[in-house]
Amino acid sequence: MKKLSLLRHAKSDWQDPATRDFDRPLNDKGKRVSRAMGHWVASQKIRFDHIIASPAVRVQETIEHFIEGYGKRFDIDWERKIYLASSATILDVVRECDDQYDHILVVGHNPGIEDIIFDLVPDDGSEHRDMVEKKYPTGAFSELHLNCEHWAELSKPAQFQTFMPPRNVDPNFGPDII
Repeated sequence: MKKLSLLRHAKSDWQDPATRDFDRPLNDKGKRVSRAMGHWVASQKIRFDHIIASPAVRVQETIEHFIEGYGKRFDIDWERKIYLASSATILDVVRECDDQYDHILVVGHNPGIEDIIFDLVPDDGSEHRDMVEKKYPTGAFSELHLNCEHWAELSKPAQFQTFMPPRNVDPNFGPDII
């Protein structure tokens, strides 16, 4: 069984309207959220074999601070194709991964990140899926268990294992503050 985790980049800084979307950095709260989420994921003993990430500045900084909280360095596959990509494009990238990896973390953008859940997880009334239908906020993390032995076979249905929005890690990260 393969596992796929998804991390939406943390909140970016909009102070400079002249900054290209690709080049927007995280704001201070986004940095704190990223560290806290990395710490939470490590505390749950969730381990990854591989990370695929959008090369956008806000994703790079999310991973940098996530890793600080997680406490372990990773080799990262910076994949331009997933910058603002659809679920279908992200899943195509994952399907091309080497089967030596059992658990992949994808770090990217909405709507592609949350749409992966809608595309793979049946609408069975589960609490996690219902939460994602309301919102997959910046900095949120999820984990799916996939019914496949090879990434090329990735398809639905997936089992929704974990969904953790930042406000559930620390109420100060609530939507009214970020």
